[in-house]
Amino acid sequence: MAAQPSGDYQGFIGWVLSLMDRFGEPGVGLAIFLENFIPPIPSEAILPGAGFLAYAGLMSPWGAWLWANLGSLVGAVLWYVVGAALGADRTRGIMGRAPLLKVQDFDKAERWFHRWGPWAVLLGRCVPIVRSFISIPAGITRMRVTTFLFFTLIGSAIWNGIWIGLGFGLGPSIAPILEEWSGVLSNIVVALAVLAVLVFVVQRLRTVRRRDSV
Repeated sequence: MAAQPSGDYQGFIGWVLSLMDRFGEPGVGLAIFLENFIPPIPSEAILPGAGFLAYAGLMSPWGAWLWANLGSLVGAVLWYVVGAALGADRTRGIMGRAPLLKVQDFDKAERWFHRWGPWAVLLGRCVPIVRSFISIPAGITRMRVTTFLFFTLIGSAIWNGIWIGLGFGLGPSIAPILEEWSGVLSNIVVALAVLAVLVFVVQRLRTVRRRDSV
């Protein structure tokens, strides 16, 4: 009997793998949907588990891929709606009032997004952490919905296909790797997210102090 890829896993990864193990292909879609809103859940650690489940015959690899794409699309659309609801002026105002953020940061990001547009969405869907939030500037700039959906789907399909295919191709050899490193990976991702926030805060505080000392 094939090993169950969720039995002894820890942290976020173990919890999300249990969703896929319990609900099959729809569980893959649910896991990737949640990944859009809980960045400490890394899809690059979760999707190989779906590939292994497909290798073990517990789900269809194509079904897992299709549901993963659906979960990605639904999550991305919700973030797009958030961006569209905020709009450029409101977002600029929020950043202007935030103590460690600058309106210039938003303006630079907006110019960059206007320049690259759909390609930013496509590439952003293939970058950890960024893939969860790239839809917000798309909504803020009111990118055409059909264009947004098309490039989001293409980027998500590529990303999901690579990682599910990796788990399917490696077969049983992926199980001990996921089991051994599930807790470690969860802790590393959370630690990196916290570190990134701390670095950002420290840099902003230094900028404020230099500005006040002038």
